[in-house]
Amino acid sequence: MKLRGLYPIIDVGVIEAGRALRVAEEIIQAGVKIFQLRAKSLPSGEFLELASEMARLAGKADVNFIVNDRTDIAFLAQADGVHLGRDDLPLAAARKILGREKIIGLSSHSPAEALEAQAQGADYVAFGPIFPTSTKPDAQKPKGIEALREIKAKIRLPLVAIGGIREELAPQVIEAGADMLAVIADLLNAPDVGEKAKRFGVLFKEN
Repeated sequence: MKLRGLYPIIDVGVIEAGRALRVAEEIIQAGVKIFQLRAKSLPSGEFLELASEMARLAGKADVNFIVNDRTDIAFLAQADGVHLGRDDLPLAAARKILGREKIIGLSSHSPAEALEAQAQGADYVAFGPIFPTSTKPDAQKPKGIEALREIKAKIRLPLVAIGGIREELAPQVIEAGADMLAVIADLLNAPDVGEKAKRFGVLFKEN
């Protein structure tokens, strides 16, 4: 699976849910090929409604749309996949629900967890936090660039770097081996989200 580039996470804990669909439109227009919806605070019905709208939008543009945590929402919304944390539904169970064709990514915080995710059949591995982050209150201590480089040398799957990634820090993260950059605050808080997404995209072409 060819996954590379900016991986925006639209987090309704960072922006208002009412703005989320417009942000999805802006990043799709900017050329992203994959994005995720994180909506931990939304009631399930509202989460499903928003996810379904994003899935339709992404489908028209041939962009991969991923739901954070909730395999049931991903299935019902006809999303392209789900991203699972360590405390979410096991990958094997999510695979039974979604099928072989859907994308399932797993979070990891160490080389051992990354290798475990690969062995379980994940389609990509997210590793972090690379830098200090404010968007996840329970985040672990920053892992740093060298840990990312170590994991890249050990796994075959696409590697997503996450946690505190800002535009000015992105080149060193890409150089260390990240195939994708999961960006939340630096993107969602930008005055022009679409333009910001384009600038991240250029960084991948330069590295």
